[in-house]
Amino acid sequence: MTRKHAPRRRKVATRKKARVSKQPRARKKTPARKAKPAPKKTAARAPADEPPRGPGWIDVDIQRRVKWRDGDIVVSVPVKSGTTWTMNIVHQLREGGDPDFEDLYVEVPWLELVPGPSVTREQRLAKLERMPRGRRRAFKTHSPPGPLPYRAPGASPDVRYVVVVRNPDEVLASMHPFVAAHSDAWFELWHTPREVFVRPDFHSFYYDVAQQAFAPMIFGFVAAWWPLRGRPNVLLLHFADMKRDHDGSVRTIAEFLGLRPRPEQWPAILEYTSFGWMKANERKFEIQTAAEVPILDSGAMVRKGKVGAAHEDGVTPAISADTARLGREILTDAAAFEWCYRGGPLPD
Repeated sequence: MTRKHAPRRRKVATRKKARVSKQPRARKKTPARKAKPAPKKTAARAPADEPPRGPGWIDVDIQRRVKWRDGDIVVSVPVKSGTTWTMNIVHQLREGGDPDFEDLYVEVPWLELVPGPSVTREQRLAKLERMPRGRRRAFKTHSPPGPLPYRAPGASPDVRYVVVVRNPDEVLASMHPFVAAHSDAWFELWHTPREVFVRPDFHSFYYDVAQQAFAPMIFGFVAAWWPLRGRPNVLLLHFADMKRDHDGSVRTIAEFLGLRPRPEQWPAILEYTSFGWMKANERKFEIQTAAEVPILDSGAMVRKGKVGAAHEDGVTPAISADTARLGREILTDAAAFEWCYRGGPLPD
């Protein structure tokens, strides 16, 4: 059998289509993207596991978690009201006179201070807990009762509170140069522009910053401590009275705290707590080593220490009257308001 071959297909010549070069489609013009502005510096925040707080370096809520001990001393004073002076008095009484310490803020830690953005609350609490048990602890705070847990007399542990108040006009006058003397390194560490707090003159500082922030704080502080002024574990003093009687004030604090320096130690204690000695050794009081970078420029902490000189730093009669107006709205007790400005014996 022969195979039937399928008929061969004829090859049909096909004309190649001439290639037509296609012109690329014109792309739609899109507007040029605007460069994104550089992110603004904002204050560094607390670690994610911590609640929000004030300026990044202030953590008021930590005080609720401190494990207090018998004999603890709390120096509770508003800003620029004699805080550092009172801390030094407590330290010198506790040590019987000590001219060799390096940084007062290491000897008497500031409870609310956060030394750097990466330092957690747990780390700070652990550091407080590691303080030696062989000597009484002393702490600084700007907080009044409420944010600062107050332990009533007779409760365990036994905590003592040394509280100092200053004329509000003098406080605000001192605040302006003090805020300006915070170091650039400190503001940069917390990514906080200086302009948030610093103003070129006292008038703008008062109306932009102090009127809203610092003035209410001063009067609120007094209002919180005033009802506790008669408690046996609270010593309420006025800055003006301390300036009038340095020797007597130091001895009053010693008696209140149950500290009994030997007679031969008193001359050194009084010398090392004097304005002259502190001014000559001001680096010891300027928080140079207690934080990741120096917080203050030199000369910021021990400045004048004057009484009745607020007008020299820009407090006008109008600003003084406005401060008093705010004060009366917050500190409604007339006797407390009067004492806040002038000091003198505490009313019953």
